[in-house]
Formats: sequence, structure tokens, C-alpha cells
Amino acid sequence: MARRIATTRTTRLAGFIAAALIGVTIGIAAARAQTPPAAAPLSKACQPGDGAGAEQSPLPNVVAALAQRKTLRILTMGAAPGRVRTHGGAYTELIESILERALKGIDVVMINRGVSGELAADAAIRMKNEVALEEPDLVLWQVGTNDALAGVGAQDFAATVKDQIEWLKAHKVDVVLVGLQFAREMLRDAHYIDIRETLRRVAAQENVIVIRFFEAMQIIAQAQGGAAEPVADEFERNEAGYNCLAQYVARAITLGVFAKNLPKRPQP
Repeated sequence: MARRIATTRTTRLAGFIAAALIGVTIGIAAARAQTPPAAAPLSKACQPGDGAGAEQSPLPNVVAALAQRKTLRILTMGAAPGRVRTHGGAYTELIESILERALKGIDVVMINRGVSGELAADAAIRMKNEVALEEPDLVLWQVGTNDALAGVGAQDFAATVKDQIEWLKAHKVDVVLVGLQFAREMLRDAHYIDIRETLRRVAAQENVIVIRFFEAMQIIAQAQGGAAEPVADEFERNEAGYNCLAQYVARAITLGVFAKNLPKRPQP
């Protein structure tokens, strides 16, 4: 009889321990589920420009693509920074490596089709063909600098960008816009400023991400006390500037992917 009671007590104790362990496991899993994913980090040198980096916006087609497969295809258009070297490789290679660290288990494929000096209208025509051929989930479009320098009217520029964004949306492709390059001489150029603001307005109207490259580099220059010029020779794409730009692009994409799970960043 005593042996039977002892066995019963032992069984009950084992049951209590098992239940407690299950509860702890569930608690840990719930805590992990509540922990928001981390956006791609920024280096210390690039952090001052983060306020002008991009305004948070979702990337629905990228999210849908990642839910179906483990590959993210990004088509780069506009200026051609693929030749610019950074410590981690080319500009597009750096974006790829940052994204693959942030988006665990995702294979990021960068398709560089940028052409130096290309106007927005020409890029828009070529982009349609490239999208049909490459079937990207996201287009990274650096646009505005060449149009501003060529004197393209702000209304024509806005119409081109707006029409192309709507075309991409209709074909289930997200877009991240990269704004104009920084040069100190352009701080007082009325047309350059007009094109910059036009791009920002179009992005806001279409609810797409725009990375304000000019403003970010201007802030970094001010943070350095004006001792160092972020873009060394007028519009030359230098290592430091495009290193930061790659980080801003990767951060904007991860913010777009995790938009529902990340707290909103205060607007600058």
C-alpha cells in the first residue's frame, strides 16, 4: 500500500514538472514571437543622415514574394553605381550582403541595369523591358540628378516618375526611389531644389519609399563640421557616400518588409 502511494506521488510530481516545463517553453516562444525583427543597422559614420534616409512605407509585393519563396530579386535602375567600390565590394554587392544578414535565410539577387547620365524618361522606357525580362520583386531607381542638370521641367519629371510608379504597381513590383546626389554648389540652385522637392512629393503621393540622398549627405557634411566633403568632385560617386547610401537602402527595405512589426520612426 505504501509503495502504491509513493508511486502515485512520484507520478503526480513528474506531471507537475512536465507541465511547468511546457509552460516555460511556451512563455519563451511567446516572448520571441513578440520581439520585433531588427532593421538593418547603420555604421556610426552614416547614422547622422538617418533622419533624411527614408520615410517608412510598406513593400507589399516584396512581402508577398518572401512568403512564397526564399529569394528577393532587386532590379537597379538610373545612375550606374555598380562600378563604385566600397570596403565590402560594389554598391549593389554591399546592399545584397546587408540584406542577407538582416533577412535571415533569404537569397538576395541584385540585377544591375543602371546607365550613367540617363534621364528619367529614358529609364522608364528601358525599365519596362527589364522588368519583363528579369521579373524583379523590387526596383531600386536612382532618379532626378540627370534631369535636374539637363533642365527637364519639374512637371514633366513628375509625370514620368508618377506614371512609372503606377506601371510598376500594376505589374506587382515595388519601388524604392533614390534621390539626387549631393554637391555643395547645388544648395542654391533653384531648379535642382525644385526637382528634389518634386521627387519627394511624388513619392508621398504614391506612398513609396524615397531615400533623400542629397539631404542625408548634407547632414553628414554638417556633422563633420564641413571638414570633409561627402561627394569629393562635384557629382563623383565616392566610396563614403555610396557606402552610406547602401546602408540607407538596405535599412529602408527591411523597414518596409517588417513595417507591421516595427515601431514607427519619428519624422525628422
